[in-house]
Amino acid sequence: MQSAPASIDNRQSTISGAWYTAIGYLADVTFEEMYALAVSRKREMPAGSGTTALFEAGSHAIGKKLVEEAAESWMAARFESEDALAAELSQVLYYVACMMAERDVALEDVYRNL
Repeated sequence: MQSAPASIDNRQSTISGAWYTAIGYLADVTFEEMYALAVSRKREMPAGSGTTALFEAGSHAIGKKLVEEAAESWMAARFESEDALAAELSQVLYYVACMMAERDVALEDVYRNL
């Protein structure tokens, strides 16, 4: 499993764990940074973290959340605003990053299949 780049670790401490908002990760976080954070959380399993609870539940639970958010994205695309759709899609990306971390799938492995 890949470790988080030093820039991620420095940034985490700079923003004091404020990575997560009510609708998802902060707007200026890239997918690569989100993936690195998921890998870090999988490795460290910090107590009280929702991500830790997700990893403890395993790939089946992560997959259920991924499917749920994909469905919510579909409904947002049909019936809601672009902002609501973007929020739902950000959650899909979060669960994709978690599944990748759970199963030790590197970014390069996914990019190679795009």
